[in-house]
Amino acid sequence: MEQTAKETIKPLPEELRPLDLSEYVGQEHLAEQLQTLYNSPRLPSLLLFGPPGCGKSSLALILAGHHSKHILRLSAPEVGLQQLRKQLQGIDILILDELHRFSKAQQDFFLPILESGEITLLATTTENPSFSVTRQLLSRLHVLKLNPLHKENLKKLVLTACTKKEVTLADNLIDFLCSASYGDARTLFNLVEYVFSLPKEKQNLEHAQKALPKVIARHDKNGDSHYELASALIKSIRGSDPNAALYYLACLLEGGEDPRFICRRLIISASEDIGLADPKALGYAVSCQQAVEFIGMPEGHIPLAQTVVYLALAPKSNSTYNAFHNVSQEIRKNGMQPVPLHLRNASTKLQKEWGYKKGYLYPHDAPSGYIEQEYLPETVVNKEYYFPKQNGEEKNLYFNWKRITKK
Repeated sequence: MEQTAKETIKPLPEELRPLDLSEYVGQEHLAEQLQTLYNSPRLPSLLLFGPPGCGKSSLALILAGHHSKHILRLSAPEVGLQQLRKQLQGIDILILDELHRFSKAQQDFFLPILESGEITLLATTTENPSFSVTRQLLSRLHVLKLNPLHKENLKKLVLTACTKKEVTLADNLIDFLCSASYGDARTLFNLVEYVFSLPKEKQNLEHAQKALPKVIARHDKNGDSHYELASALIKSIRGSDPNAALYYLACLLEGGEDPRFICRRLIISASEDIGLADPKALGYAVSCQQAVEFIGMPEGHIPLAQTVVYLALAPKSNSTYNAFHNVSQEIRKNGMQPVPLHLRNASTKLQKEWGYKKGYLYPHDAPSGYIEQEYLPETVVNKEYYFPKQNGEEKNLYFNWKRITKK
């Protein structure tokens, strides 16, 4: 009897899973659309895209349960196509979690089924469907983008759990649990369940902080937040905000990001966003990569933090980045032009007879290290691609160039 009783106990996330759209918490930006889908006579095939714990599976179950009793729910990693084909007999709606775990070839399996209207597919994914789902399948699905739950959503869920379990928690503890969940309802319920298991006298903020397992800020390293956090880090550096840059650096590192990925982004930023305004910045970024490789983590966060702050404080110039794109556009538009003869190496007697290197002037023969001569191909002579910024060291470099060349 004891074993049977244990088997009936559900985890808190399952016990509190909403059964009706009126009980569903979050995704206010989709409220009108969800109500329309809920009331529609026929449910279209949907792809629910969003981070873990935002309510994708709960929403799929609510919509499916309202429209049919012949429902099958599967997770892509658990089932092969041969097995799936058998299980679809007599099914109206298939709820498929983690669609992105199917290969592009496997995703093609659903095309004729959806085309014929044989079943309705409610798929979920944590990965950007633009990259993880085939274009053909995506064109047959309505995509709903779900957001992480905000603090008021999470508080509502905690209070529902407290009512269900007849437990009272202090406001500061509820705030802590919500903040520690990072918008993920599943994580929140697991933490709440852990607190509920503590002796009543220890169900307070002080004891909970000590007793709870270490909560790690999570982001999907292969998903959107990986790129969103990296983008926010670089944009904060570009915007000269060291505080924001440090914040996103910490988010990446606390989320388990590979520090080598961060180093690569910092090296790119040092050239793209700072460039000649502070030529030392690139050296700092490369040195940071070497330091992180040498000392490893977790101490690697020290040179990373130093470099992030340095890059954020450095003067900014994207002139060389723009200059390269200007030249690239020229070549794409008009093709590569022949190198002037005087710039070509004359490696053979025949090449000398053709005029290779003839008339070339060696700049180091001049005291200033500069001799005026043409370097661009004849068809693009006098064209300019590099336009300097008047920031930091670039202003001095450009002034020195103007002084020597008298241009």
